[in-house]
Amino acid sequence: MVKHADTIPDGENSLLLDDQLCFALHAAARAMSSVYMETLRDHGLTYPQYLVLICLFEEDGLTVGQLGRRLQLDSGTLTPLLKRLEIDGAVIRRRANHDERRVEVRLTTKGRGYRDVAKRARAVVLQRLRMTNQELSNFRGQLANMTERLRNENPSDE
Repeated sequence: MVKHADTIPDGENSLLLDDQLCFALHAAARAMSSVYMETLRDHGLTYPQYLVLICLFEEDGLTVGQLGRRLQLDSGTLTPLLKRLEIDGAVIRRRANHDERRVEVRLTTKGRGYRDVAKRARAVVLQRLRMTNQELSNFRGQLANMTERLRNENPSDE
């Protein structure tokens, strides 16, 4: 077993793999999506498709652009996802009546039926994490804060 450094001394720029926050986040994300896939696979869904469905459960009829911003995906990644969901019969894509340039994505009856699958997948993940609601909320907040800091193009000198 690899020993993790308890603290990184001030000024030291460790290049040990186990000291890399990026790797810890990468490994956690892969483990998380793997657990989701245990449930989703049986229903022919991928983890990215699950995320699209979650957005549409929250607000059906989003445009492709709105979905892309919400999921932080470019159209080159999102469009094939939506196409597969449409072929599956889970969503329909239609040009907006008020603006032909916009394509709205709506859940079908089959797509709305995936809500129960999504709930089961999430329940499995929460059970495996063994975290309280407060711990989950705090951790999501820390991750959101980290994401915001990393996206800040002009970090202040502190």
